[in-house]
Amino acid sequence: EPGKKNFLLKFSGGNVEEYEPGRMRFHRRDFSLEILNTSREDGRLYEYSVSTGQDEEVWQIQLDVFEPVADPSIRILHRELSNGSCSLALVCTSERGDEVSYSWDSRENGTRRICSGNGSFLNLSYSLRNAGFRCVCTARNPVSSRDAAFHSAQCGAQQ
Repeated sequence: EPGKKNFLLKFSGGNVEEYEPGRMRFHRRDFSLEILNTSREDGRLYEYSVSTGQDEEVWQIQLDVFEPVADPSIRILHRELSNGSCSLALVCTSERGDEVSYSWDSRENGTRRICSGNGSFLNLSYSLRNAGFRCVCTARNPVSSRDAAFHSAQCGAQQ
């Protein structure tokens, strides 16, 4: 069965012929093609070819389209208060986004180790006397990154 190609544009003899006007922008200075108002349907294999006489050079480019990450939220899954210390199980989730990964960190000195982790879950245990720090969850994918913070003073707060 023969293959079928849809042409987006042809450049020949210095002239540009667009097959979907207003849908893309061709940049002559570097021969790049910009797809405007990108949608998921634009994620596919593209081919770029240059013909000079008998020779033709062909490049295939896979375009992946990602939905940006939404602002993440942090929930307390488990809380235990005893003898002036707090133990928590936290989960960080983002409602939207493709191929989202999660990491935890603190941007404050002295608490980096207690807040560090990869993945959406974080287990914390700390003395309530030291409850003045924040753990930051970062949700990211190849096109975006968003943060949410958990304040350690929230250990005693009901949610």
